[in-house]
Amino acid sequence: MPVLSKCITVPDGYGYVVLAGIGHVFLNTWLAMKVVNARKKYKIEYPTMYSADNQDFNCIQRAHQNTLENYPTYLFLLLVGGLQYPKIVAGTGAFYIVCRIIYAKGYYTGEPKNRIYGAATSHIAEIVLLGSVVSWAFHELQWVSE
Repeated sequence: MPVLSKCITVPDGYGYVVLAGIGHVFLNTWLAMKVVNARKKYKIEYPTMYSADNQDFNCIQRAHQNTLENYPTYLFLLLVGGLQYPKIVAGTGAFYIVCRIIYAKGYYTGEPKNRIYGAATSHIAEIVLLGSVVSWAFHELQWVSE
């Protein structure tokens, strides 16, 4: 196992987990650029978060905002769960990112209900990630045997 520092050892394959985290950085950048472009297109000036009369802008902004709201949870689950199951967690993290793209694309139609498929599938990924963290905690606390 590679040593991250004197007190933290990460499993082989943890680099994949880090790459899944980096993938979310690219996702967030893409979503932010969509908001910037929508501000220009619909003439929504800063610091206005949501338009009183432009549903299309609001959907684009909301897709980004919701992703930001879920970002800390994603990172925690990804980075901790990856300590026990790095490849499964990295794959699930990548799947989560794809789900968030589907979510955003659905929202970008201007019909909020079109985000549901991406939202539902991203929750499946979150459950897998959560399970990996719970499993890691149980093993760390020696509540289950190897």
